[in-house]
Amino acid sequence: MSGDGMANAERAQPVLTARKAGLVGCAECGHVHPKGTPTCSVCGSGLASRDSASLQRVWAWLIAGMVIYIPANVYPMLRTTTFGATQESTIVGGVIDLVDHGSIGVALIVFVASVIIPVSKFIAIAYLALRVQRGKPGTSTHFHLYEFVEFIGRWSMIDVFVVAILSALVQLNFVASINPGIAAVSFALSVAFTMISANSFDPRLIWDAPEGNPV
Repeated sequence: MSGDGMANAERAQPVLTARKAGLVGCAECGHVHPKGTPTCSVCGSGLASRDSASLQRVWAWLIAGMVIYIPANVYPMLRTTTFGATQESTIVGGVIDLVDHGSIGVALIVFVASVIIPVSKFIAIAYLALRVQRGKPGTSTHFHLYEFVEFIGRWSMIDVFVVAILSALVQLNFVASINPGIAAVSFALSVAFTMISANSFDPRLIWDAPEGNPV
C-alpha cells in the first residue's frame, strides 16, 4: 500500500477514547480510573468524564476578551512626556513609530505579540468551540491546535511587560517620563480573559464530536 493510502486508512480508523474504553481520567493529575469512580485515588479530585459547562465558559470569557481588546487598540498604550510635551501611542501607532526609527525587528516582535497572536487566539478558540458544538469530527491536528493556543497565550503579555519596564525605568520628572495608558490595562485583561477561555475548554470534547455526544 502506498504512503498516501496508509495515511488515509489511519485517518479512517475511529479514535479509541477513554470514554469508549470505560475509563475516566483525572483532570488534575491525569491518573486513569474505571468509569463511575467518584474521586481520584491519587490526588483526591472529583472525577467527571466531561465538563458539560465547558463551552459556556469558553464563549463567555472569549467574548469578554474580544470586547475589551477593542479599547486596547483604540486608546493609547503609552504616554511619553519629554520637556513637558506629551505624546500618546497606540499599539499600532507604536509599531509604526518603531519602523520609522529603524527598529524593524522590535516593531515586528511587538506587532506579532500584540496583534497577530491575540487575533489568532480569538479565531482558533472560536473555531474549536464551533466544531465541537456542530458535532464535526475532531483529529489530532485540532488537539495540537488547542495545545498551541494554550501555550502561546502567555507570550501576548510582552507588550505589557515592555510598558511596565519602561514606566519603571524612565521617570526623570520634567525631562522625560513614560507612563502606561488605559490601553495597557485593557490589553492585559484581554490576554487574561483569553487565557481563561482556553483553559476552560475541555479538550476531551474534541474527540466526542464525531460520536454526537451532547456538549
